[in-house]
Amino acid sequence: MKKIELLSGDEALARGAYEAGLKFAASYPGTPATEILEYLAKFDEIDAQWSVNEKVAYEVALGASIAGVRSIYSSKHVGINVAGDPLMTSAYTGVGGGFVAVTADDPQLQSSQNEQDNRLIAKFSKLPMLEPSSPAEAYKMAKEAFDLSEKFDTPVIIRLTTRVAHTKENVETGDRTEIENKPFTPNAQKYVMVPGHAYKKHIALEAKLAELQKSAQQSELNTMQINDKSLGIIADGAAYLYAKEVFPDASFLKLGFVYPFPDETIKKFAKEVKELYVIEEQEPFIEEHVRQLGIDVKAKDISYRIGELSPALVKEIVEGKIKTEKPSTARKPVLCPGCSHRSVFYALKKLKAVVAGDIGCYTLGALKPLEALHTTVCMGASVTIMESLSKNLGHDKVVGVIGDSTFVHSGITGLVNAAYNQAKGLLIILDNSNTAMTGSQPNPATGVNAKGKPTKKLILKEICKAAGADIVETMDAFDKNLQNKIKELMSKDALCVLIARFPCRMIDRSRQSPPVFNKDKCIVCGACLQVDCPAIYKNADGKITLDAFLCVGCNVCVSACKVDALHRAQ
Repeated sequence: MKKIELLSGDEALARGAYEAGLKFAASYPGTPATEILEYLAKFDEIDAQWSVNEKVAYEVALGASIAGVRSIYSSKHVGINVAGDPLMTSAYTGVGGGFVAVTADDPQLQSSQNEQDNRLIAKFSKLPMLEPSSPAEAYKMAKEAFDLSEKFDTPVIIRLTTRVAHTKENVETGDRTEIENKPFTPNAQKYVMVPGHAYKKHIALEAKLAELQKSAQQSELNTMQINDKSLGIIADGAAYLYAKEVFPDASFLKLGFVYPFPDETIKKFAKEVKELYVIEEQEPFIEEHVRQLGIDVKAKDISYRIGELSPALVKEIVEGKIKTEKPSTARKPVLCPGCSHRSVFYALKKLKAVVAGDIGCYTLGALKPLEALHTTVCMGASVTIMESLSKNLGHDKVVGVIGDSTFVHSGITGLVNAAYNQAKGLLIILDNSNTAMTGSQPNPATGVNAKGKPTKKLILKEICKAAGADIVETMDAFDKNLQNKIKELMSKDALCVLIARFPCRMIDRSRQSPPVFNKDKCIVCGACLQVDCPAIYKNADGKITLDAFLCVGCNVCVSACKVDALHRAQ
């Protein structure tokens, strides 16, 4: 039965996949892709799982496809890097049941460490890619992708961007279609990628790409709109909508089947218009291909490769301007009131430790006034970089900091490596019992799966011992002796792990009485402000203010106060 639903791009894509007979889904949380798996986990017909990392997610989803069921992998753009090994080879093996891989890119770095453009992954991996410009298109393309996958025996990539993933639109949804599983037949030539088999599969892959290009040529996902021929624009994704808003009367070639390129359609469109522009976010992916076809085209200055586009910026591009950066007026992000990460970073700052950090809420420990985190590269790198820093700067000066979910994702192997190579130093696992930064998803250390059901719980202390750590201790993150314990473990001639444990405030909203604040004793030295808690601040009159409504009574500010103006409530 058809009905109208208000869905985000993530939800619409997931809904389309569900209706297309999807039976297996795997992901690792990451903005802006998280909601895809969260939506799919609601359906009994779908085995939906949070995997420990993106490589594992891609492999189990591919395995489900090989078994004959329709499956989907989803992650944010950097997750594709982690999944790159199986992704590249899956182009050779092909699929059993339809297999869709979703990458959600993050222009403007809303919640990411880089701005990579994963359209380039399609060309690199030799996999077809679809790109919706709206939630309604995401819904439609999810269904189309499964059909393409099974028709051409290939994984199909769908690329979203933050703007499309999180925009909401009324989408006409329908009923689920049950798809019969494809039979699994053992076939070493197809699925065992030893060199002799892979060489033949590469030859077949090139022929498959030629057939996919013919399909792109005929696809209704690529539309030519001839209006005013004085201005023609080739665009994809959200960039198409921006350009359409600014130049509603222009002629457009909208690419939804973005790779392989529909060359003949591009050539035909170029002949129809007097002046041709390519409008696209990030890399000159379309622009470079159009130029390779020998077509004269105008495109954005290199300055527009950074950040998102907007209608105003599209207008500037066509006017031939260079992008000028404007200072950000955004509020500085800050750890939540009572966040257990704050106590750890405040202690590390006082100890003047060199801190190798990781991906999570705790990356905010790098910002003023805490400034107690000195490197963040990618998931799991805190452990490996801590190992090298410790060997070169001295293990008594260096600490690695990683969240519980990130440790399971890719920190365990780093700890094994450190132990195997006889490294010394301290790793602090910030165990807040969830994947906080992406919306409080469970992970293997929580004992709850993606559907909210109890499952086996990974015991962090035991896994650290098994990985080779010499000393493993657990401590309440708000223990008054936390700083002394960190100092003690930093001085040990050993590989140490301290699990600093306290539930995330987003899942445990219990409150204690706020500290007693004696304004008469306060000398406005600012020491309490160094803990960077939004519940304590300097007001317009220059006086320190404690907001009892925001305060949850963690008392980190009490430990910072030097004049006893703040003390624990009785």
